[in-house]
Amino acid sequence: MTGAPNDHYSYEHYRRRDVAEGFDALRFGGPIGQLIQATQQALLLRVLAPLEGRRVLDVGTGTGRAALAFARAGAVVTGVDASAEMLAVAERQAAEQKLPAVFQVADAHQLPFGNREFDAAVSLRVIMHTPAWWECVAELCRVSSHRVVIDFPALGSFASIESAIRRMRKAMGGNVEAYRVLRERAVRDVLAAGGFRVIETHRQFVLPINFHKLVNSRAFTTGVEGALASAGLLRLLGSPVTMVAER
Repeated sequence: MTGAPNDHYSYEHYRRRDVAEGFDALRFGGPIGQLIQATQQALLLRVLAPLEGRRVLDVGTGTGRAALAFARAGAVVTGVDASAEMLAVAERQAAEQKLPAVFQVADAHQLPFGNREFDAAVSLRVIMHTPAWWECVAELCRVSSHRVVIDFPALGSFASIESAIRRMRKAMGGNVEAYRVLRERAVRDVLAAGGFRVIETHRQFVLPINFHKLVNSRAFTTGVEGALASAGLLRLLGSPVTMVAER
């Protein structure tokens, strides 16, 4: 494994305390953020059910939103992240909600767990930022005995345009998250090499999430995205893509 450079933007950005403290409001605040969270949570709880007593690892847990949802459903949850600042928020929220979850600092490229130690491994909005995404996916497969769930912005979607712009701005010294888009076939191949086959694929939006947040209307988003899905565009252009894979 390559190991991950500590000066990579994804490490620098999320170790900032102001970013950690403001993360939930930025990502899940407002009607579109709430829609994203509700849709994501419903999908995760369905594809990992039943969760009672199952060992679940949330990689790149951040402030622990998904991990705490799993704990609420009865799972035995471990959440890891490279940012101690993000984990501090997760631990505080777990204490406030009186939910049992273990959080620890760890790198997605080299997880400190044994082979098949967990029933399921989940990683959301992570591999789009990691220096070596294929190593992270391979690690998820290694530590899971049954199921892996990951998501990423898709090549061929509108996210490709935003990604190219951000990477250009980052190269020019801008303070932006210069995420990558991924080819679905490439992700499937890494999962297959780890012994997993994709059993479900979900796509969330046709239009960019930032566009929907700019409009800031749940009714607009559900109406427009519903129409685009009916026209077959979600299947062709939808992003982010969530893959559910099984051993």
